[in-house]
Amino acid sequence: MTSIESKEGTVESEEQQLFYRLMEPSEQPPKLSVLLLHGILFSSKTWLDLGTLQRLAEAGYKAVAIDLPGLGNSKEATAPASVGDLAPDSFLLNVLKGLELGPIVIISPSLSGMYSLPFLFGHNELVKGFIPVAPICTEKFSGEQYTSVKTPTLIVYGEEDKPMGMASFDNLKNLANRKVHIMKGAPHACYLSDPEEWHQTILEFLQNLS
Repeated sequence: MTSIESKEGTVESEEQQLFYRLMEPSEQPPKLSVLLLHGILFSSKTWLDLGTLQRLAEAGYKAVAIDLPGLGNSKEATAPASVGDLAPDSFLLNVLKGLELGPIVIISPSLSGMYSLPFLFGHNELVKGFIPVAPICTEKFSGEQYTSVKTPTLIVYGEEDKPMGMASFDNLKNLANRKVHIMKGAPHACYLSDPEEWHQTILEFLQNLS
């Protein structure tokens, strides 16, 4: 079994301190870096408790989960935009620089769409893969903008997530290089319904990237 190194700390973005958790294989260089964002009711602890950070590290990836501004252990930080508005694309760029991550795969559920989507369109060369899970703000971009993005994408959403899942999919389906995975019977936070299915799905996607 792969031995894992884990740590916690803070990284600065837009003059704000953001808490992060990191797990990576300790005995070999990671295949890729995976940045895990989260929804409004969640935090980096979600990915710790679910075992996602560990599963990614065991599979040879550097997995970093941050607490978004005002949430989790980043409660003192102020969000750079109101919920539903787009954050500047420099926000995640600063996180990458601060953590020395280089090109990444982004896992982006729900609220975190306001951060991940501007970064996807603004710094596409740094996004090796994109895993949106019913993110908000998908309607802020045009069909032409979506079709211009060639980043390998895995769209995941819960079958029972009628408003958010379907609304985001209607826009994300315009991405040129996409696969879709619908989790049967699952609600908005579909990854909580069947962690094993979730982990197998994202690991298979990552394996095809690296």
